Amino acid sequence: MKTYLQRMGRSLQLPVAVLPAAALLEGIGHWLPQNWGFSQFLQVGGNAILSQLALLFAIGLSIGMAKVKDGAAAMAGVVAYIIPTYVLAPKQVSMLMGIGIKNVNPAFNAIAGNVFIGIIAGLIAAALFDRFHETKLPMALSFFSGKRLVPILSTLVMLVISVILLFVWPVLYDALINFGKFIVNLGWIGSGLFGFFNRLLIPTGLHQALNQVFEFNIAGINDIGNFWANHGTKGVTGMYLAGFFPVMMFGLPAGALAIYKNALPERKKTTAGLMLAGAFASFFTGVTEPLEFSFMFVAWPLYVIHAIFTGLSMAFAAFMHWTAGFTFSAGLVDYILSFHMPIANKPYMLLVQGVVMAVIYYFGFDFAIKKFNLMTPGREPLETNNDAPAQEVAASNTDDKYMIMAKKVYAGIGGHDNISVIDNCTTRLRLQLKDTSKANKSQIMSAGVAGVNVLDKVNIQIVVGTEVQFVADALKKLFDENASIETSKAASTSQKPAAPEKPSDIKSGETDIFYSVANGHLEDIEKVSDSTFAQKMLGDGYAVVPTDGKIVAPVDGTITTIFPTKHALGIKTANGLEVLVHMGIDTVQLKGEPFDIKVEDGQAVKHGDQLAQVDLDKITSAGKKTDMMVIVTNMPAVSYMKYNVLDKDVSLDKEVVKVTTK
Repeated sequence: MKTYLQRMGRSLQLPVAVLPAAALLEGIGHWLPQNWGFSQFLQVGGNAILSQLALLFAIGLSIGMAKVKDGAAAMAGVVAYIIPTYVLAPKQVSMLMGIGIKNVNPAFNAIAGNVFIGIIAGLIAAALFDRFHETKLPMALSFFSGKRLVPILSTLVMLVISVILLFVWPVLYDALINFGKFIVNLGWIGSGLFGFFNRLLIPTGLHQALNQVFEFNIAGINDIGNFWANHGTKGVTGMYLAGFFPVMMFGLPAGALAIYKNALPERKKTTAGLMLAGAFASFFTGVTEPLEFSFMFVAWPLYVIHAIFTGLSMAFAAFMHWTAGFTFSAGLVDYILSFHMPIANKPYMLLVQGVVMAVIYYFGFDFAIKKFNLMTPGREPLETNNDAPAQEVAASNTDDKYMIMAKKVYAGIGGHDNISVIDNCTTRLRLQLKDTSKANKSQIMSAGVAGVNVLDKVNIQIVVGTEVQFVADALKKLFDENASIETSKAASTSQKPAAPEKPSDIKSGETDIFYSVANGHLEDIEKVSDSTFAQKMLGDGYAVVPTDGKIVAPVDGTITTIFPTKHALGIKTANGLEVLVHMGIDTVQLKGEPFDIKVEDGQAVKHGDQLAQVDLDKITSAGKKTDMMVIVTNMPAVSYMKYNVLDKDVSLDKEVVKVTTK
C-alpha cells in the first residue's frame, strides 16, 4: 500500500505542476484593479485550469499509474471521469429517480469538478489499461481489441461506480453537513476542528461540502459573505477564514523549505524548483495544491501533521479574535484586500502568528521527515547507493572471458554472502540478492555489461547479451565454491570499456532489409515496457505487437541460436549482422510452453519463413506481454539504420528498416 500511494504521489506531480500557472494568473488578476478587463481576463484564465483540476488528476493518474505510459490510458481516464460527472449531474439524477430537479439532493451539485471523482477515475482507468490493453477479442470484434477496449471497459465500470455513488454520495455529503453544523457550536474549538478536517478531506474532494457550512449560507454562518458585507460581530465574523492566512502565507512555505533541506544532494535542484513554485503559489494566492499534493500520498503522515497544524492555527486565531477574510483563498492578495475591511479585527496580528507558524512548520516537518524517514519529494532512493570505484579482480591463466566477467560481477554484487538466487533469461542475469544497496554499479559495469537495472531491495538485472548463459554458469560456479574474489589496483571509472573490434565477417558498406516479424502493430523499441530493450542496452531495432501467432524471419540469414526456453532465436545475416528475435516480454519464465519452434540451429532462412507458432493467449493469461522484438545486437558494426515506418499496422511482407554496415 505504501508503494502504491507513493506511485500515486509521483503520478499527481504531472497535473500539480500546472497549478502554479493558474495561481499566478489568479493572483495577478486579483491584484490589478477589478474594473480592468485585463484583470478579469487573467482570472478567467486561471479559473479555466482550477475548474478542471479533477479532470487533470484523472488524466495524470491514468497515465502515471499505468505500467505502460500510453495516450490510450489517458483517454480511458477522461472517459472514466466524464461518465459519473454527467450521469450524476442534478438534471440526470432528476430523470433517473423520477423526481423534480428542485428535489434532487444538493450533494449532486458537488460531483462535477470533484477531485475525489477524478482520482477514482484515474486509478480505475490505469488498472483497466494494465489488465486489458493487450486483450484479443474474437475476429468479429477484433477492431475493439487491445487499447481500444480499455475506454469501453472504463465506461462500463464507471457506470457501475455511478450507480453506487447514486446512493452512497448523498449519505456522505449529508453526514459532513450535519457534522459541520454540530461543531459550529464549539466556538474556537470548532474553528480548529474545521481547519483540521478541511485539510484532511482535500484528497477526497469532500472538503468542499464542509466549506459550504462555514463559509457560505447553508447553515446560516456565511463567513465569507458576511465578512465582505461587513455584517456580524467584529472579531467573530471571519473566524473560519483568518487562521488559514498564517498557514498558507507562512507555514506551508516553511514546510516546503524543510522538504527541500531534506532532499538528497543529487535531487536538490529538481526539488527546489517544485518547492519554490509551490511556496510562491501558497504565499501569494493561497493555492496550496502544488505543495500539498507533492507529499500528500508519498508521505501521508506528514500531511496529517499539516492538518493538525492547520487546526491549531485556526483555533488560535479564533480564540484571539484576530480576523481577516478572503474570497478566493488565504494568500497575500486576499490578505491585503481584506486588511482595510472595517469588520477585520487586528489582522496585522495574523502576520505575527504567521511567523510562529513558519517556525512550527519548519521544525515540525524537519523532525518528522528525519524521524520517520518519510519519502518526501527529493528523498526517493537512488538507483544504487554503493557506487565506489571499480577494482580490478585477480584472474588466473585458465579463466576464459566469461569467467573474468563473472568474477567482476560477483565482486560487484557483494560476493557469496549477498547472493540468494542466480538465474538468467536470453540476455540478462536475473539475480536475487540479500540487499541490492550493497551492489556496486561501477564494479559491475567494469565487466563490460550493457547495463544494470536495480528493481527493488532484493532483485537486480544485469544486461550481458546473448552470451549470458556462459556468464551465468561461471557465476554459479563461483557461488557454489563460495569463492572469495581478490581485488588489486583500482580501475579507471572514467574510462569506458574499449569498443569491441569489428567482426572479421562483417561485409563493409552492405545493406540488409528487415521486414515485419509478425502481423500486428509496429512499435518503437523505445516504447516497449521492458527497460532493457527500451533503453537499447542490447542494441537497436523495433517491435511488433502481434495479432496472430505466426512469427517469421525478419531478414535473410542463418539460425545461429535457439534458446532452451524457445522464447528467442539468433539470426546472422550474410553481411555479418547479428539479430535477436525475442518473443514476448519476461516469457523466459514460461519454460517454452507457448512456443512451437519451426526451424533448426544452422538452418538458412529467408524473410517471411516461419520461425515459430506462438500461443498468444498463453502468454497473456500468464500476465506477460506479447511484443515481438527484433534487435541488431552488434551495433558497432552498423553505420546507418533507416526506418520505413513506425507506429502503424504492418503485415508480414512489410519492409520496416534498412541497416547498412560500416
